[in-house]
Amino acid sequence: MVDDGDQLRWGVRRRLEFIDFRLFWDGRFNRSDLANTFGISAQQASADIAQYEKFAPQNLSYDRAEKAYTRSDAFSPVFIGETIERYLLQLVAIENHWMRPEDTWFDTIPPVEVLTLGRRSTDPTVLLRVLDAIRKKLEIDIDYASLTGSIQPARTITPHALSHSAGRWYVRAWSRDHNDFRDYNLNRILSVSARRPASIDAALDFEWVHIINLVIVPNPELPAELQARVAAEHDMTDGRLVRPCRLSLSFYLMSEYNLDVAPGVLIAQKQQIILQNKDEVTQARALARKMSIEALARNSPSRPSA
Repeated sequence: MVDDGDQLRWGVRRRLEFIDFRLFWDGRFNRSDLANTFGISAQQASADIAQYEKFAPQNLSYDRAEKAYTRSDAFSPVFIGETIERYLLQLVAIENHWMRPEDTWFDTIPPVEVLTLGRRSTDPTVLLRVLDAIRKKLEIDIDYASLTGSIQPARTITPHALSHSAGRWYVRAWSRDHNDFRDYNLNRILSVSARRPASIDAALDFEWVHIINLVIVPNPELPAELQARVAAEHDMTDGRLVRPCRLSLSFYLMSEYNLDVAPGVLIAQKQQIILQNKDEVTQARALARKMSIEALARNSPSRPSA
């Protein structure tokens, strides 16, 4: 990987990343690819290729028959190595129609199948008003399609953050109806109506503010060889993964990976990892919520006129 100490200008670095990208994904590129993508002259493209060769001469060679630079057997990414996951996510975004292929650097896209049940698109007006409410500290009225609470759609909330887990976006907000902090699925907010200044202090959301370490280990009921594979998959150190997590989000991570299920209830292959400090996390979350509710009761704001 190239050290930031090399002090490359942003534009030059982006073009060198492009060379790295095309060699990695397509195995080839030519000078016109570089020139056309970035709107630069052929001479500048040649200079960029020469610059790339200074960093990684072993990565490419020129094929006169193809009139293109091709990836060598000794190739190792020097500019995109730390962002490979970003490009894999772009493939997911293309398949889900969240991004157009022409908005990426892919020349050809490998066969990809993204398995998902799908969800309706986020309403841009709803998102815009939620973001405004977070930035400007506003209380908003929403119509919400709850699956667990009241069937009445009307809610009054003061959003202060967004979170993402298992493919869903959530709005973290104070609820005037319950006088506590809750999560609202962004795609279940059907509309946002009235907006007014809010006086709620987001610092009282102790479940959000407090970070706890989730100590995750392979299920001890798995054979030792499979435990080692699980540890390697999750990049564990000494057989443990210590994952810092906001208390309010620990619920979602625990649900997604069955960490909230007591060991032995599911077969080990269905519960490959377990939460070693589950009781500590559960108790900390309950205590933080209790503290928030008590603090909010002492500082409950009166509703301003619309």
